[in-house]
Amino acid sequence: MSSLRLRLPFLIVALSVLAGAFSTLHAAERKPNFLFIYTDDQRWDAMGVVQREQGERARFPWIKSPSMDRLASEGVRFRNAFVTLSLCAPSRAAYLTGQYNHLNGITNNHTPFPATSVTHATLLRGAGYKTAYIGKWHMGEQKGQRPGFDYSASFVGHGRYQNCPFEINGVSTPTKGWVDDVSTDYAIEWMKQNREQPFSMVIGFKSPHSPRGGNNLPERLRGLHEGETSRTVPNSKFTAIFNPPVPEGEQDRPRGLSSNAVHLDYLRHVRGADENLGRLLEALDALGLREDTVVVYTSDNGYYLGEHGLGDKRSIYEESLRVPMLVRYPRLFPKGQIIDEMVLNIDLAPTFLDLAGVAVPAAMQGLSWKAIASGQKPANWRKSFLAEYFFENGGGNTPTLLGVRTESRKMVVYPDHPEWTEVFDLASDPYELKNLAADSSLKEELSAELDAQKKAMNYTIPSNVDKPRQVRGKGNGRN
Repeated sequence: MSSLRLRLPFLIVALSVLAGAFSTLHAAERKPNFLFIYTDDQRWDAMGVVQREQGERARFPWIKSPSMDRLASEGVRFRNAFVTLSLCAPSRAAYLTGQYNHLNGITNNHTPFPATSVTHATLLRGAGYKTAYIGKWHMGEQKGQRPGFDYSASFVGHGRYQNCPFEINGVSTPTKGWVDDVSTDYAIEWMKQNREQPFSMVIGFKSPHSPRGGNNLPERLRGLHEGETSRTVPNSKFTAIFNPPVPEGEQDRPRGLSSNAVHLDYLRHVRGADENLGRLLEALDALGLREDTVVVYTSDNGYYLGEHGLGDKRSIYEESLRVPMLVRYPRLFPKGQIIDEMVLNIDLAPTFLDLAGVAVPAAMQGLSWKAIASGQKPANWRKSFLAEYFFENGGGNTPTLLGVRTESRKMVVYPDHPEWTEVFDLASDPYELKNLAADSSLKEELSAELDAQKKAMNYTIPSNVDKPRQVRGKGNGRN
């Protein structure tokens, strides 16, 4: 007996070591879950954490986004996240496929997503993941089970904010309540039912897409920010180069979505998305899934609130091209990181596959940011990227365009209007007020970079691009 007593502490230590080794091995073998959440039309600075960081430059210094701020503090905030085509359906397709839209077939808002597409969902599903799509899909008026997903609870087109009919695996089902609350309910229930196996779920919120305000908001948000005023910005009195000049004497008239009332309703919808993000984070905690789940929060594109006289998106001034990007994965990513390397929507699919240990197809053009988010600094990360837009009927005045964005500069060309070429030094001119296209050396340098990006990304103008129904205006020719 005395001999056993002497050996007992050693046995306890040995068992603890073995248990720890097993736990470490189990953690290493465990595949992460993926929870990808994106809003519709949320600009990059529509977050409290960014507004506080901007200080005197902040347009909306009074907004609060506790859930986004929590995600930023517990994970990674990419300060330079961009989409490659700033429009709803094309960007959604880019997130899924990891490809530019001139290759994945979705160049506008009215083309259904091909069921044969290779996506992060199809490849993760093939690797044993359960997959789900919840909420806004918005690939034209596409109906039915969402391609590549085991389960979908989604709605057709833009749906509506209140009492929106959902399609549950393609079967129309009435719902009651605010649409983003309903999407979150479906998402939490699905996670409860599938928490014992690796899963990948995409959640598309309708907010803050128009129509906004009034009954399109839940009652709890209708008075939020009452009495607050957004700040003006220097480029709100400028006109996009492809739009007609403002008549003499009307330069001070509000244009685009510059009204304060519009801004308040827009940010009320953002707060609704933040609340539902919080519900999802709390559900992960309650289900014991926090450590094992990669959470990504972003948007399908940015949005103009009067800058350059614009509302909407489509063109590639910074307010449209940039998006929020928050990531958390406690098992691998150090918390509280702020990363300035440029990341794109086409990076999401290869990153998810990389984290899951699934081979990334050569056809995917994005890059995995797994190493960057893990605290490493790859020497060969991108220094520039290609941005595109293809004219679509019903999409306003934005013409087909192509651009290259580097870490500090941008060049935009309009194939049908070479005289509209724009060159900006973003370091000294963040509001894109001064067109430097007359600087021949800078223009030549960026033209070479644009050509290199076009070649690297196999750029072509797809055959299905809409043709303008009428001759466009001459533009304002601003330099």
